[in-house]
Amino acid sequence: MKNLFLILFGAFALLTNAQEQDPKAKAILDDLSKTTKSHKTISADYSLIMFNKDKKQVEKQIGKVLIKGQKFKLEIPGNTIVCDGKTLWNYSKDAKEVTIKNFDATNEDQLNPSTIFTMYETGYKYKYDKEEKVGTTTYQVIDLYPAVKPEKKKFHTIKLYVDKTKKQVGQLKMLMKDGGTQVYEIKGLKSNVEMADNLFVFDLKGFKADQINDERD
Repeated sequence: MKNLFLILFGAFALLTNAQEQDPKAKAILDDLSKTTKSHKTISADYSLIMFNKDKKQVEKQIGKVLIKGQKFKLEIPGNTIVCDGKTLWNYSKDAKEVTIKNFDATNEDQLNPSTIFTMYETGYKYKYDKEEKVGTTTYQVIDLYPAVKPEKKKFHTIKLYVDKTKKQVGQLKMLMKDGGTQVYEIKGLKSNVEMADNLFVFDLKGFKADQINDERD
């Protein structure tokens, strides 16, 4: 689970040369970027469905994410992850333990859901694929190909589904090198909802010393 989020939300370096990109895809992504960056906050539910190479569902998870700039709160099965932009708290519900780390937005190995809506801007080549209707929503589908150390990625393509009307991400399909597929669907997205800063600070009140693993420098 953790590795999947690292792939999905990792911040990548090196912007791919715009002249080499598909102009139709670029126009769609530019509109998406403009819309996304106009949001002061984002709240969304998500579902994550994993399929094996035989197209059989092997896992499904449901969660929620709150984003305010570099701050975020992520609810995933078994964990609550909170970040105020400087400190990252990971609470394991089963172990009833909290791990605390310094947060570095440029570190590809750290979970960073605040980049999901702009991840295509760096480290990818992109190409327009098609227009596809899912239910009542029409999506413009963009194929993303990792351009930075692609040999180290577990996927070869991400299909990004952009709502044609709302100019927002509705779905990501990750085509894995092992033949599997991971589908990340964003539901109930709301923007510019009031969020107090204390939502992004984990309250350690009530935890004993042996329940807190502080790994900060």
